[in-house]
Amino acid sequence: MVEPSGRSRIPRWSRRVLAVAVGLCALAGMVRLVAPATAGTTGEPPGVRRQLTFLRSALDGGAGDEAQRLFPEGYFFLHALYGLAWVELGMREPAGERSAALREARWALGRLESPSGRAPFSPDLVPPYGVFHRGWSNWLRGGVLSLQPAGSRDPAESRRFADDSAALADAFGASASPYLEAYPGQAWPVDSTVAMASLRLHDTLLPPRYAGTAERWLEGVRRRLDPRTGLVPHRVDPGTGEPAEVARGTSQSVVHRFLPEIDPAFAAGQYLRFRDRYVASPLGLGPAVREYPEGMDGPADVDSGPLPLGVSLSATVVTLGAAQVHGDAPLAGALAGYGELAGLPVDTPWTKRYAFGLLPAGDAFLAWSKTARPWVARPPGPPPASVSGWWRLPLLTVLAAIGVAPWLPALVRRHRHHRRLRTGRRG
Repeated sequence: MVEPSGRSRIPRWSRRVLAVAVGLCALAGMVRLVAPATAGTTGEPPGVRRQLTFLRSALDGGAGDEAQRLFPEGYFFLHALYGLAWVELGMREPAGERSAALREARWALGRLESPSGRAPFSPDLVPPYGVFHRGWSNWLRGGVLSLQPAGSRDPAESRRFADDSAALADAFGASASPYLEAYPGQAWPVDSTVAMASLRLHDTLLPPRYAGTAERWLEGVRRRLDPRTGLVPHRVDPGTGEPAEVARGTSQSVVHRFLPEIDPAFAAGQYLRFRDRYVASPLGLGPAVREYPEGMDGPADVDSGPLPLGVSLSATVVTLGAAQVHGDAPLAGALAGYGELAGLPVDTPWTKRYAFGLLPAGDAFLAWSKTARPWVARPPGPPPASVSGWWRLPLLTVLAAIGVAPWLPALVRRHRHHRRLRTGRRG
């Protein structure tokens, strides 16, 4: 008789342990959803330094080479975003306390200039290695200079920044299209947007030279907007710059991170168009960013990743940074809070990683997005809020239901037991 009784108690205790575990996970999710996950453009985002500690360890362990096997610019992007996140942390610190940020940003920049950083790109393009490599490298190089007081900048770094900026400006000046090639015969407007922002950055750090270049570029961009959305297209004809593919969330999210540095007024109008057509709330459970505009579906690729319900996780992460640069604090905060729930972060006293650290590139994009701030020009003013202060309520309701669900059978049994006792007493 003892063994059957023992066996009957074991499942009961197992169910209780499972119920407690599910309840604690649901409670942790609710806390993550409510706790602030960003700090705007001036404060330091919680957990980002620990993310960067994890990323540096991953990069030292070969994460760049692993990322390169997953997508064409994996090695380059992982190092570039790591360096840029450090620059933006350093910009939040007093000038005399930026040594760590400067050291890490310089380290990342050196990796971009290495054979591995240049391997996917052609030296025969104009400028050499193409606008993707040159534009992102120039932006990071300008960031390194920005961390140094004007009177004590490294002369060699200043000369290199000036030379690379001149090469980009010459390439734009010689092109019939506002969009330069990133690979032979291929051009994506987002890459030229980053490069043009780096010329604007040049004119804030060194004697200004490229205002006319930027104005001509903007004129060409305005004439070649995607006819379906009125936004900068995803891909264009490399010779003419005419749209070849509808605007897509993965490139739009980056465009809107950099366009305010070039022309804040034009950027503000473009951002509202993007937000209206691409930011959605699938199943009513928090904001996310579609890869294709509302009412249109298309194939996924290596940039967008899988598209559940039309949503691109990469575009959603990067839009967090774009929203922050545009002063759209409600959307930035909502995207960051949703990421703290859906991203499955693992915290230790020393590191923080998302999705169990299985994809360091995702951590790099998120760290870069959370540290987003304007470098050159500030937007004309925050846009009207598009996210209600109640956006968390459906998710909190779902989490509460998940936490309570394992206890329901026991509660029902207890209710029935008390009811039988009451009925027996009456009889």
